[in-house]
Amino acid sequence: MKKLGLNKIREEYLRFFEEKEHLRLPSFSLIPESDKTLLLIVAGMAPMKPYFTGQATPPAVRVATSQKCIRTPDIESVGKTDRHATFFEMLGNFSFGDYFKEETIAWAWEFLTQRLEIPAEKLSVTIYLDDDEAHKIWSESVGVPTERIYRMGKDTNFWELASGPCGPCSEIFYDRGPAFGQDDFLASEAAGEDRYIEIWNLVFIQFNKAEDGTYNPLAKPSIDTGMGLERMAMVMQGEQSIFDVDVMKAIRDEICGIGGMKYGADGKKDVSIRLITDHIRSAVFMASDGIMPEGEGRGYILRRLIRRAARHGRLLGMSERFLARLSSVVVTNFGAAYPELIEKRDYIAKLIDREEQRFYENLDSGLNLLLKLKESAKSQGRNLIAGADTFKLHDTFGFPLELTREILEEEGFAVDEDGFREEMEKQRSRARAAREESTYDIGGASVFDDVSAPATLFVGHQPTAVEDAAILHIAAGEQLVETAAKGADVAVIVDTTPVYAESGGQMADFATIITPSGEISIIDCIKTRSGHFVHVGKVVSGEVRAGQAAEIRIDTERRAGITRHHTATHLLHMALRDVLGAHITQAGAAKFPDRLRFDFAHFAPVSPEELAKIEDIVNGAILRDLPVKIEEMPIGDAKAKGAVALFGEKYGDVVRVVDIGGISTELCGGTHLDATAQIGPFKIVSESGIAAGVRRIEAIVGHAALEYFRGACDKLAEISAFLKTRPENLIDRIGQLISTAKDAEKQLAKLRQADARSNVDDILAAKEDIGGIAVVSATLRDIDMEGLRGLSDALMDKLGSGIVLLAGDMDGKGNILARASKDLLSRGIHCGNIVKAAATAAGGGGGGRPDMAQAGIKDAAKVKVAMEAAKQALR
Repeated sequence: MKKLGLNKIREEYLRFFEEKEHLRLPSFSLIPESDKTLLLIVAGMAPMKPYFTGQATPPAVRVATSQKCIRTPDIESVGKTDRHATFFEMLGNFSFGDYFKEETIAWAWEFLTQRLEIPAEKLSVTIYLDDDEAHKIWSESVGVPTERIYRMGKDTNFWELASGPCGPCSEIFYDRGPAFGQDDFLASEAAGEDRYIEIWNLVFIQFNKAEDGTYNPLAKPSIDTGMGLERMAMVMQGEQSIFDVDVMKAIRDEICGIGGMKYGADGKKDVSIRLITDHIRSAVFMASDGIMPEGEGRGYILRRLIRRAARHGRLLGMSERFLARLSSVVVTNFGAAYPELIEKRDYIAKLIDREEQRFYENLDSGLNLLLKLKESAKSQGRNLIAGADTFKLHDTFGFPLELTREILEEEGFAVDEDGFREEMEKQRSRARAAREESTYDIGGASVFDDVSAPATLFVGHQPTAVEDAAILHIAAGEQLVETAAKGADVAVIVDTTPVYAESGGQMADFATIITPSGEISIIDCIKTRSGHFVHVGKVVSGEVRAGQAAEIRIDTERRAGITRHHTATHLLHMALRDVLGAHITQAGAAKFPDRLRFDFAHFAPVSPEELAKIEDIVNGAILRDLPVKIEEMPIGDAKAKGAVALFGEKYGDVVRVVDIGGISTELCGGTHLDATAQIGPFKIVSESGIAAGVRRIEAIVGHAALEYFRGACDKLAEISAFLKTRPENLIDRIGQLISTAKDAEKQLAKLRQADARSNVDDILAAKEDIGGIAVVSATLRDIDMEGLRGLSDALMDKLGSGIVLLAGDMDGKGNILARASKDLLSRGIHCGNIVKAAATAAGGGGGGRPDMAQAGIKDAAKVKVAMEAAKQALR
């Protein structure tokens, strides 16, 4: 039997099925494209479901893949067993109505026994109870002894959903030898032993299950197979655990190197090492597919994995962040098969490091709170932590519920999960109530779902008008109508249009539809899944009728503004990658007539120096008047050319490539200029953070930029005139004024202090005796904290032994100060406690040393309240 590395097994498998005339497809993203029932891809066949159900046409009738998968239901077992993992690769070969059982079984046996050279006597198979056809192929065509073919029930050997395509399956098992369990296959399986390990599942999709539960044979049966790559590597390398496989061992060894430990020396530490090994691999692949750590959905899974790994790093004694370093090991070991990992290496490391940092910032505080909660529960004889408390750990300190539960269970405590979910729902309800939800009516686009009309032909990348269009359907409100009169809000489908429908962040065109009897003003356009362009607007004159010929003219000035901003967006994307790094990926964009908005993944604010450099790069490209070349080509050719594909966008086999002077190449269906000089000046007007790890730049070009510069110059001239100077001298003039103002403030402060000191004798004359201690107090107007401190110095000099309490206000805010002579400290006098009581009474906070303390009071009206509270605290 060959001893092959994991990457070699993957390549051998895919190459084998290419030889069997299969189309090798790259792994689909971990984010399901069209399956809303899944957060993440959990099996090799998951992305293939549309092909099996007939919702989409497969690219070939024979396909082979190695699919990235994430499963978390058994996450609590990861690290504790030899085989549980959250991330795995599923090798699969698929037939969509082409070959069936005979070829599938024969090829599986050929691959295992000839290509991988696994001894035939090491293999056993299971089949569905009454699948005599599979039994015959295994026993007669392949030659597996009947005593190693086991008939199993529906629970293990029949694949089906509630309804739809389904069928029996046949599983292939590898015998690891007597060291792992008893000889009898069925007895060993029943006992839960690891001697016979399933390595391949062959699913024969030959029925369609109706909603009433009946099974009807399919006219064209199909094949879906799945082989766990990590498990196969464990078998081929003769290892006991998937964590001993070559690529996993590389990650595992790096963890041990960072932590200065030896794997296998401590069972408890080994659990943490295995867990981190698995979780970092999952995190790297999720990050590479554009998933961001968030509080919900798949982002929550990523956050949970990173924070769980970080916490186990702490359990291993790692005090510094380490996960970004581990991510590089994952990229090194998997980059050849997944080149996007290499391309996004820096981005992945920064994303993981930022999330680890954010968790550590709150980890100690959260653990301290958890300790207090456990101590409180223990003192009350409880082992259940309230849902509200665990929600606070989640909401304030970023502890996923599962992490809190895991920590508590280690010490015999439990979580009130129903109470937690109740608190979570309360928060969501508050968020829903606070959010202004927009349900923009697209003019009854859903009304057109069932109309029989060909897809709209869009011809508007260059022409701005169509003279011979035809109105196919009109909707008013929720109904299709034949006629619509002046004043009616309508949605219209035409056969041909120059109107760009909103997509890819580019706003829709405004337009006018003119018929022999009426006119419609169009203010929006939406493209439906069926390919119809729904033109939304109002009949502004006469009436329009379905079936009429129409002339359609777009608002060319609006289109020109949008187009300038769209081409500029491509240059901005390029400049961001040049200045900030190749990890920059678009997270959203919008192109308006008067501005553009570009969201991108980055983990720190863009500095003014970086923004200036980005502006210079974009304006430099504009001044060079670079040609904008647009062509259509197969998506494979576009990727080979280096075209940037935007995450989340769906592309067909043939794509539109926009190349700007060889410095920017992107897949894009939007409208663009002929050359960059047509953009005009480019100016960034804002940069901000809109979410964790996501930044936003807003910019303007062309006429909008000229208006911005003109407005700025006008304001500069107006300010200069007001300050009686020239614009070029404005900064010096402002500096002079600030300096003069500061000097005046200092003089004023001195006058106030002198005025306050003139009251020293009057304040001393009103001193009180509280508990045998001399106390002088005063509440003053128009005095700041510096003035109070100066006055307290003068009072203490004359008082000798005693306490000074002073309060004052200025500009609507108050201050309070307490001082005590050194001889009183031994009697328990503590000015910090006195001031704290005073500030608390006034709705604030503060404190200080035993001999001197001070606090600010937000509301000056509460100064007297604070003074009375201070005296009461002293008493």
